Amino acid sequence: MIVLRSPIKIILLILFCLAEQRSSAQAKEGEISKSIFFGGGSYYIDDEQAVELSRWLDSIPNLLEKFEIQIISHTDNIGGRRYNLWLSGMRSQMVHGLLIKKDIPERIIHIKDWGSENPVYSNDSYGGLHMNRRVDVVLHPIVF
Repeated sequence: MIVLRSPIKIILLILFCLAEQRSSAQAKEGEISKSIFFGGGSYYIDDEQAVELSRWLDSIPNLLEKFEIQIISHTDNIGGRRYNLWLSGMRSQMVHGLLIKKDIPERIIHIKDWGSENPVYSNDSYGGLHMNRRVDVVLHPIVF
């Protein structure tokens, strides 16, 4: 059982659950995705999310043979375009580093940094801002 002692961790858990519901509804057939959430202006991945990503990847049978991985990074719309592209890139590089540590080959990893462009959630609310501060790890099935 996981005990959440900090309000931030509780908020992140709620946001994670909402994103999983939304990403499942938006996923193309056969795609599987997982979101990593960040604080405003941050590219730090907390230990719980890093462990959860690792467990999720371990739970996918034949991951390296059956999927390509796309890292899609997002930010909210606070700050300028250039800053948000930089922050988006830093977030995707942090997730990329976690994948490389799991011995996932570079050749199957692709990165798309959106910055504040193309938000999935509205930036007009506090919740929407938080939901847009994320990196989606999307597994695309390899079709032969």
